[in-house]
This record gives sequence, structure tokens and C-alpha cells, in this order.
Amino acid sequence: MKNLRFVCLGIIALLLAACSSSSKNETSMVNEIEKKADAFTPVKLTTDLSVLTEKEKQMLPLLFKAAQIMDDLFWMEAYGDKNEILAKSTSDAMTKFLKINYGPWERLNGNEPFMEGVGPKPKGASFYPTDMTKEEFESWSDSAKSSLYTIIERDSVGQLVSVPYHVAFQPQIEQAASYLRQAAELAEDAGLKNYLELRAEALLTDDYFESDMAWLDMKSNTIDFVVGPIESYEDQLFGYKASHEAFILVKDKEWSDRLAKFALLLPELQKALPCDAPYKSEMPGSDSDLNAYDVIYYAGDCNAGSKTIAINLPNDEQVRAEKGSRKLQLKNAMQAKFDKILVPISNLLIAEDQRQHVKFDAFFENTMFHEVAHGLGLGNTIDGTKTVRQALRDTYSSLEEGKADILGLWVVYKLNEMGELGEKDMMDNFVTFMAGIFRSVRFGGVSAHGKANMIRFYYFQEQGAFERDEETGTYRVNYEKMKEAMMKLSDLLLTVQGNGDYAHAQELISKMGFVREDLQRDLDRVNSAGIPVDIVFEQGPEVVGL
Repeated sequence: MKNLRFVCLGIIALLLAACSSSSKNETSMVNEIEKKADAFTPVKLTTDLSVLTEKEKQMLPLLFKAAQIMDDLFWMEAYGDKNEILAKSTSDAMTKFLKINYGPWERLNGNEPFMEGVGPKPKGASFYPTDMTKEEFESWSDSAKSSLYTIIERDSVGQLVSVPYHVAFQPQIEQAASYLRQAAELAEDAGLKNYLELRAEALLTDDYFESDMAWLDMKSNTIDFVVGPIESYEDQLFGYKASHEAFILVKDKEWSDRLAKFALLLPELQKALPCDAPYKSEMPGSDSDLNAYDVIYYAGDCNAGSKTIAINLPNDEQVRAEKGSRKLQLKNAMQAKFDKILVPISNLLIAEDQRQHVKFDAFFENTMFHEVAHGLGLGNTIDGTKTVRQALRDTYSSLEEGKADILGLWVVYKLNEMGELGEKDMMDNFVTFMAGIFRSVRFGGVSAHGKANMIRFYYFQEQGAFERDEETGTYRVNYEKMKEAMMKLSDLLLTVQGNGDYAHAQELISKMGFVREDLQRDLDRVNSAGIPVDIVFEQGPEVVGL
């Protein structure tokens, strides 16, 4: 009996220890999620609505409603049933983090799951059946399978079928189109009215050409509304499928007037690109323009994980060739990232005597001309058989963002050389650009922007564009070597794109598109210093005072 009593006591002790260990693990996990959620610092999205007419103010609630539908659709594309996963949340911090990531996978940490019982994130998100292989897709004969605007499903006998977005999401799409048409009735600006009407029709048909052209025709509108399935970042299986998103914007006309002249210089910049003639043979549309906005609402893809601070649209190569593109700088969001993230990172990682060169104007220029650079280079491969997007497939987004980053810096350099930027010290842009790499590389290896920054960091390192002081752990820009590296990397990426060289693009990403140990140690220092990873928005009708 005595032995039995000892056995029972032993079992009880083991159970108590297991419960204690489980409790500690749960507490540790809760603390970790709170820490991760708090790494996104809150920013209120507001602006001065007194610049709007009464009818424009009446339009805003309709645009907020349409934007919320885009947000709901992106949840479906990125994860599935939003309510199902939110119901499994065990804390306010978990709910916040789920909403930041639009699902249980951490976007800025390699899409690692952060909830128990959740497996790896499907590379194709919810755009394809989870049991579908690449080989099955590629051997399947279907003219709409690589369309930006189809979901791939299985039919009743298990065969793959393409379902257009306007069919797959019919109730939501019809409601969103209704809101756009109601807003169009209130629009006093003829260009905005036409765009909203055509965009409503585009949502219902998945044919966006005419509404994209109409969006480019808008010149005098104060309100802007970017809405629909636009970017293909979420599809990391093929890079084919566009995700739903929306921005509600209020134009800063004073800043926009200051930027207007640069759009006229696009053809001259295209001719001057630092690459061989065949890789700059296309001429960008002459109707491009640059504008600055305050953004008052992000929804869907643009709101997931790291937040967009500038827009370059449309993505349609035919529209760009015929008419150009628009580059929208989101000034209030950009200022928030500069103040709350870039300056603190610079104070930690940039050499003390070079910190004076980290300036908002340089950050604004680097970001703005990144968007300009999206419109430079080629939209189609030099052999004319494919678009660059089709040729580079899942590597396209990373290469395109990398091209826009480095060419954007080159554009600033070239405009300064042409005397278009007044009295300017390019060192401001170079050092701010270097600091920006540390900001963006934290977006992680599953982000196109993150991969682009990693490739650039290691390319710069190989070229000697910067040196790291081992004693202080800070980085110093070498002006001449950075200028040379800028030229070489611009040429390399333009050439890979023009050739449609998928193998070379894959090699760049596999060789340099990840964080190595030395850089990770410096990023760990940034994280330990409590510097926010990114911003999260307090936004909506109430925040702007409606």
C-alpha cells in the first residue's frame, strides 16, 4: 500500500508539473504575441476635410463602405473565413495581430504561424486549391487560368476550373459597385464621376482597361479612390492573382503642384537609363503625373503587414504604354514612418557624423521616384513574346520592387545632374536610402519589398558601397562606390527584366534574398531598442470626424 501511495503521489506531482509547464508556455506565448502586436505603433489617419465641398463629404461614407468590402474580400483571398479565425483569438493582442496579418501567419517573419494548430501558409493563399501542385496547374489547358481576376477551384468531380472574381464574389462585388455608383451621382468633378461609374462597371465584369484609362484622365479631383483587385504580391505560388484593396485619398494640391513638372521628364529619363539601348526601347506614356495626398483609409492588401506609403498605377502594361501612369505619394503615412521608424533606426545604425544626412525631403524624394521608376524600363521582354510579369512569374514582384528602388535613387541623381532639383546634396539621398534598407529589410523574406532590399544590401556590400564599423556597429556610406553600385545594379535588373530571364531572377533571390547572420544581429539590435516594425492605423469615418 505504501508503494502504491508513493506511485500516486508521483503521478500527481508529474501532472502538477505538466500543468505548471503548460501554464508557463501559454503565458510566454501570450507575452510574445503582445510584444509582436505592440511592435506596430498606432497612427491616426486624419486630414483637413475643410478642403472638401459638402457633396464630397457626402461621398466619403459611401467610399468607406465600398473599401470595407474590399477588406472583406482580401480576408477571403488571404485566409478564408475571417470570423472563424477571429473567434479563436485568446486575447486582445492576438485579435490585433490577426487583423494586422489578415490571418494567423506573421507576414514580417516569413509567414510563420503564430497560433497553435495552424499549419504553413499556402503559397497560393486562397487563390488555388491547397492540394493543387504546380505541375497540375501548368499541364492544365485553360485560357483564363493565369488571369489576374480568376479564382482556381475544383468542380464536383475534382477537376480544376477558373471562376471569375465577379462570379466568385458576386454579392460583395454588386454591393461595392452600387456604392461607387451612388458616389458618382454626388461627384462634382467630371473626371471623378466618369471614373467611379466605369470602375463600378469594371468590378462587375473584371475588365479594368477603360476605368484605368479614366483614372489617368482625372486631373482636378480633390478626392481619389483606388479600388479593386490590383497587386499580385499575395500569390506567391505564381504571382498571377490580384488581391482586393482600397485607398481613400484627399489631394494636397500645394505639394502636388510642386511635383507636376517631373512627370514631363519621363521620356528623357527613359532615354538616359543606365543600360543598353534594347532595354530602354519602349517609351513611357506622356500623360503620367505626380501627386501628393493624405490617405484616410487603407483596406485589404495595402493594409496587410507593412503599410504602403506610395502608389504607382495602373499595372496594366497596355495602359502604361498608351497613356502612362500616376504616382501618388501618401504624405501623412510617409511622415509617420519617417518620424517613428526611420529616424530611430538611423540613430542606432548610421555613423554618427552621417546622421545629419537623414532627412524627410530625401525620404520623400526616394519614395516618390521609386514610383516614377516603376514606369521606366520595359513592360514587355525584348523578344516581344511576353510581358515581363509573365516571363518572371513568381520572381516578378521582387525584381520589380528592386528595380523601382534602385532606379528611383538613380532618377534623383539624374534630375540633380540636370539641375532640376535646385541646390541639392546627393549624400542626403544616399544616406537616407541606406537607412531605408534597414527599415524595409525587416519586412521579411516573404515580402517582395523585403527581398528587394536584401538583394540590394548584399549587392552594395559586395561593391563596397558602405562599410560597417565593428566597434560602434554603425554603417558609413561611401559616396563614389554607392554611385557606381547604383549604376551597375540598375543595369543588371533592367537587363534581367528585358530578357525575361527567370533563371537569373531566381538566382538573385536564392543567393541574396534572405537575411544572413551578421545583418540579423543588427536587426536584433533594432528590435531590442523597441523601434516599431511598422505602423498600424486608427482609421475610419469617426477618426476623420464624419
